[in-house]
Amino acid sequence: MSKITEVVEELAAPIIQELGLELVDIEYVKEGKSWFLRVYIDKDDGVDIEDCGSVSERLSEKLDETDPIPHNYFLEVSSPGAERPLKKTKDFEKAIGKNVFIKTYEPIDGEKSFEGTLLEFDGQTVKIEVKIKTRKKVIEIPYEKVANARLAVTFS
Repeated sequence: MSKITEVVEELAAPIIQELGLELVDIEYVKEGKSWFLRVYIDKDDGVDIEDCGSVSERLSEKLDETDPIPHNYFLEVSSPGAERPLKKTKDFEKAIGKNVFIKTYEPIDGEKSFEGTLLEFDGQTVKIEVKIKTRKKVIEIPYEKVANARLAVTFS
């Protein structure tokens, strides 16, 4: 995590918590000539435009006070969407029983990408049931080998 996202997390976390929301992720990225500071928030029944507006207003004031970013940028506060990233151990715990997509740093059973149902997570190992043609297979992925993971939307 960059220094800027760490500072923004320190400023944003109390605001987000006070509003009964959860901080999912913070990105600070350059796209074209513009910089974007993106703050992703969520809550159990989903966030709405008012939630995003409240966080944006209050965080914007804090950012103006402390001025941690030396140049112009756009602040965006939004929901992580249906394919929410799984960043922390509690994200994995909440995703048990849901469809997930996981990429690993190195191959496991010859593969680096897995999509299936998250069966279990004990803090050390992610158990995922994948469908290979007509059969199902359970794959155990060591947590430290997960490069990135997210919820995966399925269409039946």
